[in-house]
Amino acid sequence: MFKLIKKSKIRQGILKTRHGEVKTPFFMPDATRAVVKMIGSQEVGQLGVEAMVVNTLHLYLQPGMKVIKKSKGVHNFMGFEGPLLSDSGGFQVFSLAHKRNMGKIDDKQVVFKSPIDGSRHVLTPEKSIQIQFDLGADMMVVLDDCPPNEFDRKSIEKSVERTINWARRCRVEYDKQIKKRNIKDKDRPLIFGVIQGGVELDLRKKCAGELIKLNFDGYGFGARPVDEQGKFLDKVLEYTAALIPEDKLRFALGIGTPEDIKRCVKMGWDMFDCVVPTREARHGRLYVDKGKGYKVINISNAQYRESNKAIDTKCGCELCKNYSASYLHHLFKIKEPLSQRLATIHNLYFYCGWMKKIV
Repeated sequence: MFKLIKKSKIRQGILKTRHGEVKTPFFMPDATRAVVKMIGSQEVGQLGVEAMVVNTLHLYLQPGMKVIKKSKGVHNFMGFEGPLLSDSGGFQVFSLAHKRNMGKIDDKQVVFKSPIDGSRHVLTPEKSIQIQFDLGADMMVVLDDCPPNEFDRKSIEKSVERTINWARRCRVEYDKQIKKRNIKDKDRPLIFGVIQGGVELDLRKKCAGELIKLNFDGYGFGARPVDEQGKFLDKVLEYTAALIPEDKLRFALGIGTPEDIKRCVKMGWDMFDCVVPTREARHGRLYVDKGKGYKVINISNAQYRESNKAIDTKCGCELCKNYSASYLHHLFKIKEPLSQRLATIHNLYFYCGWMKKIV
């Protein structure tokens, strides 16, 4: 469970789970399909990563819950011994419905087509919780209605009502599963509610107030953290963090650039997850420590073609200890898969160091 040990604006605490302790604030790479692309689970842990996120919907569709259950949970399946958080699958199904016209949402459920084979599936709040219990995650997230921020106020209001009602259903199902599976309190997974409301502060307050009544272990920031123009929603994020009780975890879902994480830590957020460090790595963009800050370099640029220096001479990752910028530049140019692997290792190593620097 969570214990806050420093109550200043930049919070520090200890999160205890069945698979180990994590100091807050912390960042979780996205192991969406039970894998961080280009790198093995044990290697991720060796870099200093303490926890990761897996995707409920993707794992439900492939390899399917029969395979996961036969492996006795997602930890065994992917070979990771640290804490895992499973999201609800909500963001993905609503993306299918809102952006790809592959699903339909009503107050009861979401009906959608699999992006893998077009098969029809139904996801309810209850089913999302059941799947997450079958995954065996240490932390789970309730199913919420996650519309684009640009929706009009009336649509956002409807989203908030649906999010609240679905959270109630998730809470009931969570309690049922705890009893059904005879899980002791010390071994139970933590459960997070998600605060929706778009950029409307009063709707964020309403949503948070109703979710807090359900006594979740933590609360997340719902929807994208940027507006239509890509501007970071500082005011909304800071306001939402202040709504969450001090003794509860504050989860800034999907926030992942180093600078945005630093901003949110100062607002009082505890947990972060994003594809940014690994996705950027696969495109040859690497983070370099600059003392009080950092810079992002594109290793494919011509300036690195003949550079015999390491990407970061002060970095202790496999890439920087053993290879030059010139060599990595060469690997990307010839499209050698090792290039993406080394870049991924470097960026995750940087993120682990960054989280320690900003507190």
